[in-house]
Amino acid sequence: MLYPLKFKPILKERVWGGDRLKNLINLTEEGSSMPIGECWILSAVEGSLSVVENGFLAGNNIEELIGVYMDDLVGESVYQKFGVEFPLLIKLIDTNEFLSVQVHPDDEMARERHHAFGKTEFWYMMDSQNDSQIVTGFSKKLTRNEFVDQVKSGGLSSSLKYVGVKGDDFIYIPSRSLHSLGKGVLLVEIQQTSDITYRVYDWDRVDAQGKGRELHLDLAADTIDFDTDPLKLKSLQIEENKEQELISNPHFQVNRFSLNQKLVREFIGYDSFRLYVSISGAIELHTPNNDPVSICSGEIALIPASLSGVTLNPRDNAKVLEVFIP
Repeated sequence: MLYPLKFKPILKERVWGGDRLKNLINLTEEGSSMPIGECWILSAVEGSLSVVENGFLAGNNIEELIGVYMDDLVGESVYQKFGVEFPLLIKLIDTNEFLSVQVHPDDEMARERHHAFGKTEFWYMMDSQNDSQIVTGFSKKLTRNEFVDQVKSGGLSSSLKYVGVKGDDFIYIPSRSLHSLGKGVLLVEIQQTSDITYRVYDWDRVDAQGKGRELHLDLAADTIDFDTDPLKLKSLQIEENKEQELISNPHFQVNRFSLNQKLVREFIGYDSFRLYVSISGAIELHTPNNDPVSICSGEIALIPASLSGVTLNPRDNAKVLEVFIP
């Protein structure tokens, strides 16, 4: 019988990364001289397949699991659409500098250019500094030509919209939206399974040899939707022991729970796996005929679609995100 699955985290070095992720997930990366910017806590990206770390399925990767258990693991409609490719990529991100200003293609563009899915994403802020900011698009309307001219002249940063962030803020970032993430932020990123990023501007960073990272101006200029308004950062007052829907779109739905008592979630009538990501505190996940599985801050568990529900049992106070395909 399937049971709640936990996965081994995958650390990613990034030039803009911080130093909190190793401590958060109690890992030490020997021999690494670069900061860790990302921890992929559930991934089906080729070359970075997540591996189960608990129970009798330990050692199997996510692609192998779907190949064996198919719709019992992910749900019938999910399996029919995505096959053995798990549709979501879940990351923790820690920044010590600004990410590059970037944009991601939609499904149509990504399919045509890269034979891949596009990248729509969602950020939930776990923590931030007092001066932390994100870029939510342009501060004024620009045409494609004006945008290209500003990038080439080095003046793009003055046309970006900067917004301050704090813990428990969240933002939905559709594909084709220009964005960036500033320093001092620790967040959960929920996105389509895609690793396609077009960098527009990298804040004039160079490596020890004086070389900057590759930029993708032409691809980005063809991708950005210049008619959209800036992205909207949101914050909802936290309600104890209640489901709070943060976002729902064709790619994923995200709910938040702030718990100080047991909560039963029943999945009858739904046709999708469920993911639970601990934002703070620890939670035990109880499912029928299985031993409980615990997740602490920064950890994730996958509830297979064949299970009829889960009881969330917090230790003291805890916050958790629930993610599934609507």
